[in-house]
Amino acid sequence: MTLIDGKATAATIKAEIKEEVERMVAEGQKRPHLAAILVGHDGGSETYVRNKVLACEACGFQSSLIRYEEDVTEEELLKRVEELNQDDDVDGFIVQLPLPRHISEQRVIEAIDYRKDVDGFHPVNVGRMAIGLPCFISATPKGILELLRRYNVETSGKKCVVLGRSNIVGKPMAQLMLQKNLGDSTVTIVHSHTQNIAEECRQADILIAAIGRPGYVTADMVKPGATVIDVGTTRVPDATRPKGFRLSGDVDFENVAPLCNAITPVPGGVGPMTICMLMLNTLAAGKKEYYK
Repeated sequence: MTLIDGKATAATIKAEIKEEVERMVAEGQKRPHLAAILVGHDGGSETYVRNKVLACEACGFQSSLIRYEEDVTEEELLKRVEELNQDDDVDGFIVQLPLPRHISEQRVIEAIDYRKDVDGFHPVNVGRMAIGLPCFISATPKGILELLRRYNVETSGKKCVVLGRSNIVGKPMAQLMLQKNLGDSTVTIVHSHTQNIAEECRQADILIAAIGRPGYVTADMVKPGATVIDVGTTRVPDATRPKGFRLSGDVDFENVAPLCNAITPVPGGVGPMTICMLMLNTLAAGKKEYYK
């Protein structure tokens, strides 16, 4: 069984990005600049944005953090989005989700210039991804593809089952695994209304679990020799831990791992790759690789 180490892989990629950035700067090009808008003080969002700032430093990027209190109006937030759209010094930016309930997340996402949408959530980027055109791909699916590639997991012609149909992971993951020049797999999506979920999962050569239900994928749902990618990260109460909780994936790792050809752990698997892929998207934005 191979343990797919996302933390080590992400560190390697960030070092590669930093080397590329320093070459760009030495040649007189601009250092890539990533901006982030953070609304309110949600603990998870605070941690995620802080990690993005640290990743920017590791990659040699310039970074900006723009903060708003939770009572910011949608109009004020959209005005700042438009200012970032027009700022030639900012190559890419993100608006950290979730947003307060009085703000339309979809309206904010659609207001972002798709050429600076390094999160890959704008409908233009989603549509271009679906038909295989150059674009910014959302970070978690992009990170999973990169892990499969770097660990030499054969995907062409294989049966891939994606557990979950979210717009951020499940749907784009299925599209990417289906495309001829990427996953080139035969893809099935299963979800809460799928009949015989366990039977569908057992057919998978590659099983990607992204439903946010701790320990949902059990050993009887996994084909021996399969590659299992666990996207789930849920805080589970655990009195033995200093913080009173532990992170759990969607897969019952202890019992599933012995069956697998390869598997990602939680934490340390897909998670570190997500921010790392945001950095790759920012590098592409800085180099204007996708949109001139």
